[in-house]
Amino acid sequence: MPDIWMKSSYSDAQHTCVEVAVPTEAPATIRIRDSKNPSLPPLHLHPSTWTAFLHEIHSGRTGECREA
Repeated sequence: MPDIWMKSSYSDAQHTCVEVAVPTEAPATIRIRDSKNPSLPPLHLHPSTWTAFLHEIHSGRTGECREA
């Protein structure tokens, strides 16, 4: 089954946003790509990494700099 890419609802008039594909079959990796350059290879994330990223976005802490 081909990937179904979903565009961010925060896309602006210049179409500068990301698209996300969530697979329906294993192995389940979340794929993210630049909507302006969809032919470039996507970034592959483990589902737990994607969940942590979304948690940070929703918490409003994305502007903070932390030491690893």
